[in-house]
Amino acid sequence: MKSNASITFLGAAGTVTGSKTLLEFGGKRVLIDCGLFQGLKNLRVQNWAEFPVKPSTVDAVILTHAHLDHCGYLPKLVREGFNGPIHCTPPTADLTKIILEDSAKIQEEEANRANRYGYTSHEEAKPLYTLDHVKQTLPLLVEHEYSEWVLLDTDLKFQLHNAGHILGSAIVEMVFGDKTIVFSGDLGTFEPLLLTPPKHLKRADYIVTESIYGDRLHPQIKAIDELKSAVLRADQKNGILIIPTFAVERAQEIIYILTQLKFQESIPDIPIFLDSPMGANATEVFLKHPGWHTLGEKRCKEMCQNIIVVRDIQQSKSVLNSDSPKIVLAGSGMVTGGRVLHYLAKHIGNPESTVLLAGFQAAGTRGRQMQEGVHEVKFFGQWHRVRAEIIQTAGLSAHADQNDLLKWLGQFDKTTKKIFINHGEPMASHSLKLKIQDVLHVDSQVAENGVKNELG
Repeated sequence: MKSNASITFLGAAGTVTGSKTLLEFGGKRVLIDCGLFQGLKNLRVQNWAEFPVKPSTVDAVILTHAHLDHCGYLPKLVREGFNGPIHCTPPTADLTKIILEDSAKIQEEEANRANRYGYTSHEEAKPLYTLDHVKQTLPLLVEHEYSEWVLLDTDLKFQLHNAGHILGSAIVEMVFGDKTIVFSGDLGTFEPLLLTPPKHLKRADYIVTESIYGDRLHPQIKAIDELKSAVLRADQKNGILIIPTFAVERAQEIIYILTQLKFQESIPDIPIFLDSPMGANATEVFLKHPGWHTLGEKRCKEMCQNIIVVRDIQQSKSVLNSDSPKIVLAGSGMVTGGRVLHYLAKHIGNPESTVLLAGFQAAGTRGRQMQEGVHEVKFFGQWHRVRAEIIQTAGLSAHADQNDLLKWLGQFDKTTKKIFINHGEPMASHSLKLKIQDVLHVDSQVAENGVKNELG
């Protein structure tokens, strides 16, 4: 006789990173997402800890999308013995390859740099995983279209639905026995810029929902107006606008908006550089999958013609060393690594420079520190004085706010027994819990890391 089902949160409980939720049913173990912890050191060190269950006993992984905090732990799981299928949509498979290769490359480069310049606290800095581990992981990816039922066992199956967050992002609807559990993954807003809104579902016995903006509403301001203002302010100072950029979705949204502004002649005709190999590759994925976004192939190609893609290190150095006015999009979006650090090393101490933070900045990241107004930040083993103007956008968000989350959760019928709330900082998750109970009158519970929750 098969055992009852349970879910255990192995990440993204009390934080917005490290998403991993283990579902156990009938002797099967399925991991929903397999992300890296980012930000605060006490979170990042968990990436190095022994995985809570033996990786070889995990039967399958289902990815909701390709962001690092949802897929970035996969090579370590594989390195430690996992060899099952990794289910996802076709765009997610393509983007996961890009994300993981970039992650491994950055880790190898940072370890080498720390060893070369002696700013590691360890005897020898080592990467969490290497490109070789990524190569072992990628053949395990298995692609599925939206609404395609996938059988994992006799009475265990799932299908993926549009989440509206990034290209290929998915809500997971899983049926175990006669019960249904829905994992929201990261939900997009109901008015996304390049995608279609999250799919409405009607029934679930249990729901796991994200809560990154569970305690706030997005301001009623248009992203195009914010970007226009930032460009004009940078131009007025005859300086450089640096945009730390999430390579997937956010880079394409910003390029699309800047293209519109140039077409309208609302901003000066200054060059726009995309100095992010991962961002350039992600844009190619948009071109490859025109049916998965609202741009279409023609507009996507037109958008790409209005930017200068930096292809190699020498070109990157040339752009970096030039002080002429320009807009530079460079990874990473939370300033945790990547080429943006080189631009900041040169320009963050210059009052004529402008830095536009274009997305959520997790606690403990350099982006959050800059957002909160610190006078200096540390990278490359040195402290750098912050004199550049720091701007935070409010109109660009790939995450549902509190109203969106309540609207999405409110679509389900009255059969829902419990809503589990994860992927949010404590205040956001607890605020959403109160709203769910007061507005929707559904039992809800904030996820606790490592605690097994029986589903009955």
